[in-house]
Amino acid sequence: MELNKYRVMWLFVFFDLPTETKKDRRNAQQFRKNLLKDGFTMMQYSVYMRHCASSESADAHEKRIKALLPPFGKVSILRITDKQYGNIMNFWGKVIVPKDPSPMQLELF
Repeated sequence: MELNKYRVMWLFVFFDLPTETKKDRRNAQQFRKNLLKDGFTMMQYSVYMRHCASSESADAHEKRIKALLPPFGKVSILRITDKQYGNIMNFWGKVIVPKDPSPMQLELF
């Protein structure tokens, strides 16, 4: 199957987890570790992202995340196409900095 920038997906996981108790902190840390084990990259402290070669791959990762949800807190998953991801703008201060080369948008055409 030919890669298509409308079929290739990016998953973003956003979360706000409680850290008041030792158990809360352990749950939050375990959730982050599980995201990393599943191939996600930390974009910001509570924002992780992952490239998925297809919608079916994104489905599998979403299912895995749902199985790993901590008992408390808020977790959101956003799925966008590679074409949409190509419009991302990152700012570090006032200077526009090119995106870190890993991961980068796929050049398909």
